[in-house]
Amino acid sequence: MIEIKNIYKSFKQKDGSDLTVLNNIDFTIKEGEFISLLGPSGCGKSTLLNIVSGLEEANSGEIIIDGSPIKGPGSDRGVVFQEAALFPWLNVLENVKFGLKNKGISESEINETALKYIKKVHLSKFKESYPHQLSGGMRQRAAIARALAMNPKILLMDEPFGALDEQTRMMLHYELQKIWLETRKTILFVTHNIREAVQLSDRIVVFGTQPGRIKEIFEVKAARPRSKNKGYLLELENRILNVLKEEIEKVMKEEMGDEYHFEEGSLPWDPDRDMGSHI
Repeated sequence: MIEIKNIYKSFKQKDGSDLTVLNNIDFTIKEGEFISLLGPSGCGKSTLLNIVSGLEEANSGEIIIDGSPIKGPGSDRGVVFQEAALFPWLNVLENVKFGLKNKGISESEINETALKYIKKVHLSKFKESYPHQLSGGMRQRAAIARALAMNPKILLMDEPFGALDEQTRMMLHYELQKIWLETRKTILFVTHNIREAVQLSDRIVVFGTQPGRIKEIFEVKAARPRSKNKGYLLELENRILNVLKEEIEKVMKEEMGDEYHFEEGSLPWDPDRDMGSHI
């Protein structure tokens, strides 16, 4: 279980003032849950993921995993970023084996484990290929295999499919659902894509911005694997979009100033709308 307790985070700006990125973030993730953090640019969803991973520290509040406060990065948490971050001089098999070499297990066990997870993401035919020889989707699958091979309790995913084309993204949604059903890992997934969150999640934590805060938490009551055309899922996407209209308007006004004029009904009903990322 992950307890996210009253997290507050700010960053210093060039003029010396503090910019509050997260304010009073408080919720609990049960073991084996798939939770998505959803919101527009500047809402702090990636910052919260980095705090859970131990790569950043909160100004106040704490993250507690299975009763113990985190003190930094740990092997109980695997991270998959938007960019696959594979070592370009290593092939797929060597990339997946890399972290296992520090676990004190035999070479045969390292190979067996790496090949198991490479097979799970359907890259067995490409295990000798180097990152530059792979498509973007294949590189992300290799990164997921590398994270899973370390057998973390928690998988942290920061917009891992954000840079991929729609067809590849849909395929990886299906594969990730299968992996989750097989492993029952606890997954914390950052996205700015409403449809992606609805397709993958048990619960969706919707963030507001300026400062980042929780606006609403939605439960997705649908069996997996999910069809994006089911009426219940489409209705849920619409409800989430309605919650986010105010936040989208706020971001647009900040970016466009007086040139932006919001009219009721002018926001296109498009659940794949890009609401921004990387903070």
